[in-house]
Amino acid sequence: MSLPSFPIKKVLVLLILLAVPGTLYYLLKEKGQNRYRPLPIYGIKQVAKTFHIKRRKQIPDTIYHIIRDFKFLNQNADSISFPADSNQITVVNFFYTRCPVFCLGMNKEMARVAKTFNNNRLMRFISISVDPDNDSPSVLAEYSKPFVAENKKWDFLTGDKTLVYAIAKEDFLVDAIQDNSNKLNIIHSPMLILLDPQKRIRGYYDSSRGQDQVNLLIDEIKVLITEELRNIKDR
Repeated sequence: MSLPSFPIKKVLVLLILLAVPGTLYYLLKEKGQNRYRPLPIYGIKQVAKTFHIKRRKQIPDTIYHIIRDFKFLNQNADSISFPADSNQITVVNFFYTRCPVFCLGMNKEMARVAKTFNNNRLMRFISISVDPDNDSPSVLAEYSKPFVAENKKWDFLTGDKTLVYAIAKEDFLVDAIQDNSNKLNIIHSPMLILLDPQKRIRGYYDSSRGQDQVNLLIDEIKVLITEELRNIKDR
């Protein structure tokens, strides 16, 4: 009795069907690990005197620009420290309640981001007033009502004016300048600034350029969350 014969095409198709699941598993499991593009780190970088080992080679460590520790009052007159939790990712912007131009739109975009991550324990949001002479906690409490109603992890901060301006320029690397021609006008950045748990700047997103920039921020927060979860797992 002769064995049944199979056309060569059917044999090839069968082999491909058997091979594909294993190949996909290998690519996803082995090649897919840690194969995402990390976000840039902004600010001045310095080569440290210490090293780490990678693939049996000594690689010099890098000292990155980081945000200093600071403490301001929020809209509830509570003292808020930065950072409050070393595992938290933070989005920061600068604004003031009497802002005649883009602050309201900027904070509406900030609210959209905050709402997206409202249930994520790794996220926090901070808006710092560049007009602390006017923006007392009670003024911030009234202004922030529509924003914090749905976003409990959002603090509107006020503090010493000299320190606020120094932090904006020296730490967050953005403008905060009193307009000498108009005392009610303060020149400041429309950027939403993304910080990692190590207090390093990982992205700037111009809220005045429409939703595309803020959509990019939302996407890149997800990248940073993935990075932090992997770091936590490796600790």
